Amino acid sequence: MKLKERFRKNTGLSPFVWIVFYILPFYFIFPTSSIPQIVFGILMIILFFVFYVLSFVAKGWLVYFWTSLQIVISTIMGIFFSYIYFSLFLAFFIGNLKNRVAFWILYGILIATTVGSINVGFILNSRVFVTQLPFVILSTLAVILLPIGTYNRNKEEKLKEQLENANKRIADLVKMEERQRISRDLHDTLGQKLSLIGMKSDLASRLISKNPAQAQIEIKDVQQTARIALKEVRELVTKMRGTRLDDEIKRIYQILKTAQIKFRLKGDTHLKNTPLIAENVVSMCLKEAVNNVVKHSQATECTITINPKEKELEVTVEDNGIGLGDRDERKVGNGIQGMRERLEFVNGTLEIESENSGTTIKIKIPKVQRKIEE
Repeated sequence: MKLKERFRKNTGLSPFVWIVFYILPFYFIFPTSSIPQIVFGILMIILFFVFYVLSFVAKGWLVYFWTSLQIVISTIMGIFFSYIYFSLFLAFFIGNLKNRVAFWILYGILIATTVGSINVGFILNSRVFVTQLPFVILSTLAVILLPIGTYNRNKEEKLKEQLENANKRIADLVKMEERQRISRDLHDTLGQKLSLIGMKSDLASRLISKNPAQAQIEIKDVQQTARIALKEVRELVTKMRGTRLDDEIKRIYQILKTAQIKFRLKGDTHLKNTPLIAENVVSMCLKEAVNNVVKHSQATECTITINPKEKELEVTVEDNGIGLGDRDERKVGNGIQGMRERLEFVNGTLEIESENSGTTIKIKIPKVQRKIEE
């Protein structure tokens, strides 16, 4: 089972699709060959597929050794039996080689041996090659194009994976730095004042019987220090309250630009009469919605519309992707559930409309008049 899955991953096709290529060599061997030639041809076919399987399970230099033997057999089959289609197996396999030098060397050898065996085949057995000329031409083009296309596709997937890992690492580092900053701010804000409160409280407890007047002064100092500490904590929490919508939109623009998705913004990001906590919830929901667009939608365009109505704030995220099929819905289910839970905290709602032409997410939050601070 593991071999079958590995075969599917490397070739992009089910192994059963290749059954026709397993049977086809015998068609070239039996009609016009003598008994010794038939035995020799069958032996070559068996050895080819044995080496092909070994190249999948092998590691290190053995991969290139078994692949080289396959190229030799493919060349022999092309010259003696006018069968060049083993080169298609090799084209798929060589395209999946990760070693850049090995890929280019084996790719060059494959092209040279394929073209060479075709030329020799035309000279020795031109009638067979002429009758299958269209297939010969298509196979030659496949041998030239398939390895390059497969190699570039795998390279692109690897770069995407590295980019995703780098983004996760950056996010973890940002969180770590933020935690350290918060701990430093809390230590600087509360550490000294709590120590002062503790010392003055101890002093007041010792003076309360000996010098009540001085003890009362110390207690007043404790009260004043506690008020100052509370004020500083409130200021610190205010700074850490959350992300403004305007700042989140700027980050969304960078994310979509990196993903090569065209971004359109409709409406004003500077909200009026919207509590900061509600604005923070909208920002977090937008972040999750845009992450889903980048990861799952395969979209080329994303539009965010900010529509402050009389009684509610409506924010819409639209894309022109593939929509939410059953599989995609399972993938993004946790993110959508998280958005619903955040919105419930501010009495908001989430609506999702999905079609083959894209997905629309509507975020609605009731409008509450901001409390004017004195």
